[in-house]
Amino acid sequence: MKLSIIVPVYNMASDGKLEYCLDSLIGQTVEDYEIIAVDDCSTDHSFEILKRYEARFPEKFHAVHSKVNKHQGGAKNIGLRMAKGDWIGFIDSDDWITNDMYERLIEKAESAGADLAGCDYCLTDRHSMETGQVVPNNKKSQSGILDREKRASLILDGGSLVVKIFRRSMIIENGLWFPEDIFYEDNALGNSYLVLAKHFEYIEEPMYYYYQHDTSTVHTISPKRCEDRMEAGRLMLEEAKRHGYYGEFEKELEYSFTLLFYVNTLFTYMAGVDKTRYRFVKEMGKEIKRTFPDFQDNPYYRERTHAEEKKLIRMQQRSTLFFMLYYKLLWAYRKWKKGRGAKS
Repeated sequence: MKLSIIVPVYNMASDGKLEYCLDSLIGQTVEDYEIIAVDDCSTDHSFEILKRYEARFPEKFHAVHSKVNKHQGGAKNIGLRMAKGDWIGFIDSDDWITNDMYERLIEKAESAGADLAGCDYCLTDRHSMETGQVVPNNKKSQSGILDREKRASLILDGGSLVVKIFRRSMIIENGLWFPEDIFYEDNALGNSYLVLAKHFEYIEEPMYYYYQHDTSTVHTISPKRCEDRMEAGRLMLEEAKRHGYYGEFEKELEYSFTLLFYVNTLFTYMAGVDKTRYRFVKEMGKEIKRTFPDFQDNPYYRERTHAEEKKLIRMQQRSTLFFMLYYKLLWAYRKWKKGRGAKS
């Protein structure tokens, strides 16, 4: 079999989201493929929708029900264990793709002898095949046989896994199973999915539609999701050590960990969680310092981190209490100023 498309599904039955995704998969032009849709213990009628598709397309569609909610990582692992395709593609169940995306990615990869291929995506807030805001997911300079420079670049700017295909043999041989029961599973495993490849090919064109709505993981902030992002950072470092590339890419991994575990978590937590806890922020600051004592001297951190964020991080490292008070006052002032601007 040429391709296995794995679709983790959880509570996507409303507003036609799930059907729009599945219809784009059913219509793929690639020959000899399967769709493995794994319902992660949904509480709505998502699984009933999947069963209807399986009844209509029994030759290519597999509806699987997980009795235990294991989050997307667990659903992906179920799909990977069932997959028979030479190539693996992942897609979020509220997104959709062009009808030739997988055919073109496979042709690109196989013609060049690659074991990894990807494209760009676009952001959209409505179910349509019109191209929305295009987001370049990779760079031309990253494609080709992967040397140290290209792998370092992929660690820093690897882009999303859902707009890529992977040789199944690479995944299985390296034991690239996703962490279960947490969000941000792609962040934990993404580097290994890219760095352990030998050759990457890239189509500079948006063929994946990333649906923007309020219930998606990236738009929902809670203490649990912040904790999961931090755990994903820890797992990212463990993965690098397990596969033996930590030492070679320590500076790139240090920056990636700092961004994922600390910088992004700190500011989304402060801005998105109603009742922020002093102990949570303080422990986060202490752990980043224990893990990478000199993270603020990292060349990528110095180059890529915004000056205001650097200022606030220095503040948090000196005094969590002062940082939290200052941040809340700053946030309230900007909200008030924005409100005055809207009235005038």
